[in-house]
Amino acid sequence: MPELPEVETVRRGLVKAVKDATIVGVTIYWERIIMPPFSKEQFAKCLINETIHDIHRRGKYLIFILDHWALISHLRMEGKYSVTKAGAPLEPHTHLIFHLADKRELRYQDVRKFGRMTLVPLPKVWDYFGKKNLGPEPIPEFFKLEEFKEQLKKHQGAIKPLLLNQKIVAGLGNIYTDEVLFQARIYPERPANSLSSKEVTALYQAIIAILKDAIAKGGSTVRTYKNMIGADGTYQNELKVYGRTGLPCVRCGALIEKIKVNQRGTHFCPVCQPKEGQK
Repeated sequence: MPELPEVETVRRGLVKAVKDATIVGVTIYWERIIMPPFSKEQFAKCLINETIHDIHRRGKYLIFILDHWALISHLRMEGKYSVTKAGAPLEPHTHLIFHLADKRELRYQDVRKFGRMTLVPLPKVWDYFGKKNLGPEPIPEFFKLEEFKEQLKKHQGAIKPLLLNQKIVAGLGNIYTDEVLFQARIYPERPANSLSSKEVTALYQAIIAILKDAIAKGGSTVRTYKNMIGADGTYQNELKVYGRTGLPCVRCGALIEKIKVNQRGTHFCPVCQPKEGQK
């Protein structure tokens, strides 16, 4: 957490809240949030009088488009943003404040301190992401079925870790990977290259449909995620397997099981997602 639907929800909230705002100062309480080559002093200095013209997203990364820089923000496990009046009492785990010219503050909080930020010169922002080897965004415009099939044929490892590595398709995390595999009736440890053309098509369609629906519902609040106005997402009410260990499958009634796949807790239906595949 947060995964693509949650990050997209945050992005949309940020656009409404701080687009066209100008940064007049930066206070950094936890300097390790700033990634090399910038020190916290350099990072803060570069942002003085920079205007936030837009906020984009690539996979799970937020991209603040400024005058001269792209501010790259990765929320990791529990990072979150909020906007307050200048000088309002600090909430716990506030690690960075962008002071805005309109007497507001854009604050970043992170209980786990895993989130990171850096700056990239504006003309080089897409080169930055090119080097990360991120897969396509999970929408038909970029995510192509035939290319997806060809990629899976190259991999003998389990399908779940492959979907999580961000190189085949961007944005899937633990929750939505469990959900799309259930929707497609695929066992999480099936070798990727063992999937039939029909199974890959079902998986492709599930990825697009579930992430689209999760975005529309503001993401999933499973632990601490909230959107920019402090409200929970609602897609957790739609989850079919994630977090439902021991409960009846909504499709067949079998009890949902949980195993470890590549050190990640993994939920599945032993009947709907048989190890040997659908017959």
